[in-house]
Amino acid sequence: MTIWIDASSGASGDMLLGALLGAGVPLEVLQGAVDAIAPEPVSLSVERVTRNGFAATRCHVEITDSVHHRSWRDIRDLLAAAPLDQAVRDLATRTFERLAVAEGAVHGSDPLDVHFHEVGALDAIADVVGVCAGFVHLGSRQARPASVVVSPVAVGSGTVRGAHGAMPVPPPAVAELLRGVPSYAGPPGAPAMELCTPTGAALLTTLATGWGPQPPMTTEAIGVGAGGRDPEGHANVLRLLVGAVSTGSTTEAGSTTEAPPLLIESNIDDLDPRVWPAVIAALLEAGASDAWLTPILMKKGRPAHTLSVLVAAAKAAEVRAAIFRNTSTIGLREQPLGKHALDREMVAVEVDGQRIAVKLARLGDEVVNAQPEYDDVARAAAALGRPVVDVLADAAAAARPFTKQGH
Repeated sequence: MTIWIDASSGASGDMLLGALLGAGVPLEVLQGAVDAIAPEPVSLSVERVTRNGFAATRCHVEITDSVHHRSWRDIRDLLAAAPLDQAVRDLATRTFERLAVAEGAVHGSDPLDVHFHEVGALDAIADVVGVCAGFVHLGSRQARPASVVVSPVAVGSGTVRGAHGAMPVPPPAVAELLRGVPSYAGPPGAPAMELCTPTGAALLTTLATGWGPQPPMTTEAIGVGAGGRDPEGHANVLRLLVGAVSTGSTTEAGSTTEAPPLLIESNIDDLDPRVWPAVIAALLEAGASDAWLTPILMKKGRPAHTLSVLVAAAKAAEVRAAIFRNTSTIGLREQPLGKHALDREMVAVEVDGQRIAVKLARLGDEVVNAQPEYDDVARAAAALGRPVVDVLADAAAAARPFTKQGH
């Protein structure tokens, strides 16, 4: 499944809730998750509205809560104790942790002690948990995890008034949350106002497995979520497109061509190096064609590694998810690649009665390369009690006639 979030007019928690409802997520799924965490009654209601001529779904979060300042420590305890689906709990915890780290960076304080002010209010907690429950519900409808691609995020312009007084748009927390991902002031004619809230930014950056325009997909459901305001000349909405993965594109003649493979990379300087072999294995298990590390030196002289992963477009979502789950990175860069590969086939040779597979590479009718499979060589060497280097040399010699004869 592929989900594309069009945040070109902004993003907030209630806009995402409305878009999920419009895309077919049942209200009871969102309400059930909110009920599981809310210490006081919180009610979600749905309203059909228009925003600058666009029909949209508005989700109202109605509360009686009087506490407006909760720390990340408080919210973490609420999430840990709530009878939530584990996937929802994990996603919501990651969202609030991301928000706490951003707020801590902005104010120079420990993330655990950050008081979220407006974002700590119960309606914002309900926004985060409800949205996380909605995305988990969408992903659970398919055997494969959902790929969530987000457009460049419109943040707005001008000033906004918050708990610390008037602030420029984007507010410092939003700018910090969107560090390293595409954002801009907004479409031409957008009003001077805040278009992306801290809650919206935290949710988008937690949910996203990729950034950019709508990916190849067959759209099955569309949700349009409305913001609370309806400024003249600006559709204050967020769109959600849900559909099946499309791995190819159609040419003018009607034939299908495969989407190009992707190179996904990230510079990582804070991962225990003993973990890297397990990371590489997890990426290959998730569907990567290849994965490798390049030692680099980052700013301030910090040693680090560039993780590079080659993957077919159809497997990119699973590989992105595996990178985020198994490493400390919070962002990826990727690019499509052209690829030229020789035709290949497998044959077998024998060394002292041990069967060893050999990969042949062809350029037209000519066999230009013959390589014994190392795992087979190592197995044969162990069985024969011989050095690996000797068995490898014998296997290569046994494979040489294939290149001479053109097989």
